[in-house]
Amino acid sequence: MIPDASSPVSQYISFIIAGDVYAVNILRTREIVEHSVISRVPRMPACIVGAMNLRGRVVPVIDLAIMLGLPPTKVSRWTCILIVETDLDGESTRLGLLIDAVGDVLTLSEDQIEPAPTFGMQVRMDQLLGVAKVGEKLVLLLNIDHILSPAELLGSTDLGPSAPGAPPALPGSHGAPAGEGDRP
Repeated sequence: MIPDASSPVSQYISFIIAGDVYAVNILRTREIVEHSVISRVPRMPACIVGAMNLRGRVVPVIDLAIMLGLPPTKVSRWTCILIVETDLDGESTRLGLLIDAVGDVLTLSEDQIEPAPTFGMQVRMDQLLGVAKVGEKLVLLLNIDHILSPAELLGSTDLGPSAPGAPPALPGSHGAPAGEGDRP
């Protein structure tokens, strides 16, 4: 569908997670990198799979599927990392989002975007900016500032099991057995 010339347009980068199409505003993305070595960091929430070295800069990598309440991403030859910039505690921070595959750049007008329906969605309503109609498909437009907020990163996932001398887990976290969610 070609956007209406009278309606303001925005561009989004689309990607696949668990067979569904999601997108974030292209102004928030910095680059797409091939899946490579990710170093695990002990005692991180399950959604934070580790950190990567991106040209000398340490970038945390988040499994976006876990953040959205879906099963962990299974790494394949199409898996990549979408580098986005978000505001964490008043500081501009780059984070890597582990995604199944990258899609297209979408140019969407306001009339192609509707508020997210209040039922039948796997994503919480505050995680969505809206739903875009692209041909026969629906694309979920993510609110990455909310999804990647410190409260969401620390509060919506479990920490690993407590070790002797380790700080206590966050309230409401249950810990996961060692090895659970490990990647091949």
